[in-house]
Amino acid sequence: MSVMFLPLRLIPVSVQCVVLSSVLQLFFQDNEALENTLDSLEGKVFRVYIKDTGAVLFIGFKAGSVWVHPSSAQRPDVKIESTTTGFARLSFAKEDPDSLVMQKVLKLSGDSESMLLFQKLLQQLDLDWEVELRRAFGDFFGRKVAKAAYALVDAEKKMRESSSQLVEQALKVMDTPSEARFQLWQAGVESVSRKASKLERKLDKLERAATQVKA
Repeated sequence: MSVMFLPLRLIPVSVQCVVLSSVLQLFFQDNEALENTLDSLEGKVFRVYIKDTGAVLFIGFKAGSVWVHPSSAQRPDVKIESTTTGFARLSFAKEDPDSLVMQKVLKLSGDSESMLLFQKLLQQLDLDWEVELRRAFGDFFGRKVAKAAYALVDAEKKMRESSSQLVEQALKVMDTPSEARFQLWQAGVESVSRKASKLERKLDKLERAATQVKA
């Protein structure tokens, strides 16, 4: 997903595919330990959608190799969806994919068996994107892409922290109760609820007694 960190709207998807395909092919050729994983993905196609740029890429596995194209006649087995920053967090920051899925940063859908194979690949894919990009396209290109990716991850992290602080400040202004005060309030509600239940039972008894007297 390396080329997702450039000004993508200015770069044709076909060029992005060439860059991504070149990096992955070189990496798999040099890592024979991944041969079994590649074999298990034989014939599988993954559709990658980058929400903030609208780019769509297809990653396929055939004859122990990988290809990346801007289109595919084959129906994808798995659809992978995220933002540019989300893919940066996955690829460069190496955040846990399961955690990103839980946070709804990364969305996977499709055939369950193929999704498990994809997750297994991610777990085994100890790929340093900056190193591989430099190896395939030179130091300048690799450094620029990596710098942009890390900047995106850092900017989003700061934004999340800032948002969290704003929420905390807003809660304080609203005089939101602390955990201890909330527990006291909850205990009070439960006490009132128990008393109300007792009162309701007493009223039921009185109503039954009044009915018997009338009878």
